[in-house]
Amino acid sequence: MPHAELKYSSDLEIDAAAILATIEAVILEHDAGAGACKGRAYPADQFRHSHIAVSVALLSKPHRDEAFSRALLADLESRIKAQLGQPCEFSLGLSYSTPFYVTHFHPG
Repeated sequence: MPHAELKYSSDLEIDAAAILATIEAVILEHDAGAGACKGRAYPADQFRHSHIAVSVALLSKPHRDEAFSRALLADLESRIKAQLGQPCEFSLGLSYSTPFYVTHFHPG
């Protein structure tokens, strides 16, 4: 299950839920078996310069090679930027979890 995090300066008018939904949709367009993308958004009231930093993490799999990663990153960048209505610094990182990462549903 992929993860996405948005960290941004609170002066930006951002629809975080819409951006997180877009991230999930783009991942699924590139890899239909990726599953739901857990997402979190953190606006920062104390900051220097207007900015948004987006982090997306996926599990390592053989088909998620360099070509896959470059295409996914390019689509994520264009689709996220299309939802930003104000000028700001923009950062986007795509990472892959190590084999020593556990993710599953905990039933409580």
